[in-house]
Amino acid sequence: MKIQQQHAWPATAEEATIIQQQLRGDIIKEDQLGTVQRVAGVDVGFEADGTITRAAIAVLSFPELQLIEQAIARRPTTFPYIPGFLSFREIPAVLDALEQIATPPDLLLCDGHGIAHPRRMGIAAHLGLLVNLPAVGVGKSLLVGKHDEVLEERGAWQPLQHRGETVGAVLRTRVGTKPLYISLGHRISLPTALDYVMRCTTKWRLPETTRHAHKLASG
Repeated sequence: MKIQQQHAWPATAEEATIIQQQLRGDIIKEDQLGTVQRVAGVDVGFEADGTITRAAIAVLSFPELQLIEQAIARRPTTFPYIPGFLSFREIPAVLDALEQIATPPDLLLCDGHGIAHPRRMGIAAHLGLLVNLPAVGVGKSLLVGKHDEVLEERGAWQPLQHRGETVGAVLRTRVGTKPLYISLGHRISLPTALDYVMRCTTKWRLPETTRHAHKLASG
């Protein structure tokens, strides 16, 4: 697939902050999805003591959730590990992997956060903007915000609040496991994001998209 836009990749957190502030106003927080027939999981791992970034894309049919295409890309890691700026460390390799995909997916489910981020620019928001695709952040741990206790039942959720704004939801995908942190990335609303995450989740805690991509990214 063809990448829609790029920007210069910064070397410092100060430079990265400027880019995040410039991009955040472009995020579309309402549904702009067509018919969803291909959902893609996005995950990133590292090799050689973190010096090589390994990005994985797993494309599944929807709603069947059968693997139909996958890609792995490696490139030297050029940005340091700094919480809140992980997209600058990971996305260059993700873009390389996406360019190997023959047909653009209709929805991206990213391992990480969307607008549930200090500057509203987690990897799902950042990547969604660059490739102009609907994107959802599926985080395994809390980055920002507070929430009430989530009921112990599949599909139960609570709003995730940060600085007086609802930035996502805390979603119980499986009874007896920790909830996930769901936030919109681009071209999708939070209720629709929650719906697709649940429809992509079968008997495990994580969506099938994430599970396939994680296996690829971790080798």
